[in-house]
Amino acid sequence: MSKLNRRKFLSLTGGALATTLLGFPMLSMASKKRVVIVGGGIGGATAAKYLRMMDSSINVTLIEPNSNYFTCFMSNEVLGGGRNLDSLKFNYAGLKKHGVEVVHDLVTGIDPVAKKVSIKSGKSMPYDACIVSPGVDFIWEAIEGHSAAVAETVPHAWKAGAQTATLKKQIMGMRDGGTLVIVSPPNPFRCPPGPYERASQIAWYLKNNKPKSKIIILDNKPAFSKMGLFTAGWEKYYGYNSANSMIEWVSGDAGGTVASLDAKNMTVATDVADFKADVLNIIPAQKAGKIAFTAGLVNESGWCPVNQRTFESSKHKDIYVIGDSSVASPLPKSGYSANSEAKVCAAAIAASLNGKESPEPSLVNTCYSIIMPDDAISVAMVYRMGPDGKIIKVAGSGGLTPADASEEMRKREVGYAHSWFNNITDDVFG
Repeated sequence: MSKLNRRKFLSLTGGALATTLLGFPMLSMASKKRVVIVGGGIGGATAAKYLRMMDSSINVTLIEPNSNYFTCFMSNEVLGGGRNLDSLKFNYAGLKKHGVEVVHDLVTGIDPVAKKVSIKSGKSMPYDACIVSPGVDFIWEAIEGHSAAVAETVPHAWKAGAQTATLKKQIMGMRDGGTLVIVSPPNPFRCPPGPYERASQIAWYLKNNKPKSKIIILDNKPAFSKMGLFTAGWEKYYGYNSANSMIEWVSGDAGGTVASLDAKNMTVATDVADFKADVLNIIPAQKAGKIAFTAGLVNESGWCPVNQRTFESSKHKDIYVIGDSSVASPLPKSGYSANSEAKVCAAAIAASLNGKESPEPSLVNTCYSIIMPDDAISVAMVYRMGPDGKIIKVAGSGGLTPADASEEMRKREVGYAHSWFNNITDDVFG
C-alpha cells in the first residue's frame, strides 16, 4: 500500500472505521423488533451478529438453506495445493451463541406489503426490516451451449465447495503437457482479481508437478484488476511474455471473448479461434442472486439499487440489500465489502427501529492475491459518503502494493493475507 502504513490501516479497519460502530451505543429496548435476514454468507452472517451486538432486543432470524458456508476467498489456495477445502468451511454455531435464530430452509418469496418472508417448508416470517444477501447467480445463456447442468462437469468453482473439489481433482488428473483454459467473466462480477489469482495459484502447482502444461485465460476485457502486478509476477515465476510462458492471457481485443462452448469436445469458440482444453474452467457472467429477482429488487442492470447510506432497497421500503447483489460502486463485489456493508446496514436498521438517525457510515475493502507461496499483492481502500449521498473513495486512504516492493515485503503480504482470513472469518462466524 503506497499511501497508508499497513499496520495503521489494519488497526483502523478492526472495527471503528468500518462503520463508526464504536460510536454507536448499545441499545436494549423492551419491545421486540423483528429482522429477517435472507442468506447466510459473509454479508448476511455479519449483519445477523452485529444486529444482536448493537441491540439485544432485536429478534434476528437468519434463513440459509446450507448448514455450512465455504468462503470463496482463499479457495484458489485449495486449487494451488496450499490449503484444504475444510479450512474454508464454517457453521452457524457462533451466531446462535449471539442469540440469532438460524433456520435452514430456502426462501421462496418476500412480500413487501405484508412484510413477510416465505420459506419452502410453507411457513412465513413477519419482519420489521428484512436484509437480503443472496450473493450472485449466473447468466448461463451468455455463452451458447453453457448451462447449470454443464457446469457440473465444466466447473466454475465461483461458489466454493463441491465445485472447488471437482476442479482441483480435474487439475490434479491433467496430463503433463495439458492445457487449462480459464474463461474470465465480464464486469461486474464477484472478486475482480479472482480469475488471475486462480491462474497464478494453479500455475505454481503445475510448475512443480506438471511443468510442460499451459494455462490460457480468455477474457472479454481489455485489462483487469491489479494487472501490472499480476503480469510482473507471471513474468518472474511463469515466463509470461516469453516463448515458454506457462500463462497466456488473451484480451477481448485479441479474440478472448468466448461465444460458445462444446462441452463434449472440451472446446470454446471465440470470433478468432477455437480453444481446446484438457481442463476447462468457465466462470460465467453474473447477476444478483435468484431471490432478488423473485422479490423485485433488481433493475435493468440485473443488480439491486440501494440507498448507499443505509443499503435500503430503492425498490421496496424496509428491505435492505447487501453484498455482491447490491449496487455499491465504487466498492467492489468482495467478501470484505460485504462484511463492511453489513455493519453499515445493521447500524442503520438498529437506529431506525429505535427512532434514531443512522450513524454516518464509513466502509473499507482490502483484497489480497497470492501469486506463489512467498509472494502476494494487495489493494485496499477506505470509503465514505459523498455530498450527493453516494459512496466515494477517501483520497490517500489506501492503494496497491508498490511495484518495487521488496521480496521480504511481498512475503509479508502472504502472512497478512492469512491473518486477514482468520480475522474476518472470526468476525463473521465467531
